[in-house]
Amino acid sequence: MKTIKGPAIFLAQFVGDEAPYNSLESICQWAKDLGFVGVQIPSWDSRLIDLKLAAESKTYCDELKGKLSDIGVEITELSTHLQGQLVAVNPAYDAMFDAFAPDEVKNNPTARQKWAVQQLLYAAKASENLGLTAHATFSGALIWHTMYPWPQRPQGLVEAGFKELGKRWKPILDAYDAAGVDLCYEIHPGEDLHDGVTFERFLEEVGNHSRCNMLYDPSHYVLQCLDYLDHIDIYHERIKMFHVKDAEFNPTGRSGVYGGYQNWANRAGRFRSLGDGQVDFGGIFSKLSQHDYDGWAVMEWECCIKDSEQGAREGAPFIQKHIINVTEKAFDDFAGGEVDQALINKIIGM
Repeated sequence: MKTIKGPAIFLAQFVGDEAPYNSLESICQWAKDLGFVGVQIPSWDSRLIDLKLAAESKTYCDELKGKLSDIGVEITELSTHLQGQLVAVNPAYDAMFDAFAPDEVKNNPTARQKWAVQQLLYAAKASENLGLTAHATFSGALIWHTMYPWPQRPQGLVEAGFKELGKRWKPILDAYDAAGVDLCYEIHPGEDLHDGVTFERFLEEVGNHSRCNMLYDPSHYVLQCLDYLDHIDIYHERIKMFHVKDAEFNPTGRSGVYGGYQNWANRAGRFRSLGDGQVDFGGIFSKLSQHDYDGWAVMEWECCIKDSEQGAREGAPFIQKHIINVTEKAFDDFAGGEVDQALINKIIGM
């Protein structure tokens, strides 16, 4: 068994235009002061990283790592959640997802997708230059709008959707393989990869690609009423990243999984700060440790009630408390002894 690394924090929900959140060095110092030793960097935010330069310059990456090392933190992974989303967008969502793209490719789905793919390729090389072994992204979605089958889905629609999704991602996965980096899809409602079944469909379409892996976030499983502990037992070999995020699901006679178009605070399923929701983190950390997960435990803050500063301040000690320093010996070793074949034969009657 292996010990999980952490605590770390995903910076996406905290970066802003005011100090200390407006530069990589200052926000990392803020995170370090709170007790975090790792940071996951959203690659789309130029205040934190120049992704293209990181892909092209090992010197830039070495300097970046050096600055953070002086502070006392390290980069856990890069994230292309927003760019990954744009690799596969159904036209029904074009207007909304244009918000994730630069102005020069807006209102041009073909150009937008090409830009997104290039961003993923930059991120592969940047991750290699930074010495990282895993990368976080979204799969995008071509058929999410048909998730609830009314009207009935035409025969072959799901198969065609996943075939096209696999076609788009296979060359990207090959680039990550060349870079020595696992591409970890966050399994997330709104994506075509939103549970174990859809992940398996996709995995088949990309030929069981060794770099096709998961970012495990139990909050998205709570909201789907999915067994997130059993999920670890099933997919532990493909789980290469871990977002520590809490959630709760409290259905009523008026609202359930779908939420009734309500805001997050009024939904039956909602994200909460660590320790305020229903996720069994003791069980999760035990399962991941049992299955030799030795990646990072990265806090992602998304709470509709608690302030982000309080959530971050409470996050590091929460994660630290749950990290298990795995044992190197069995509790009953004291009762063991040398192998005695004669004794063994006697016990079993041979």
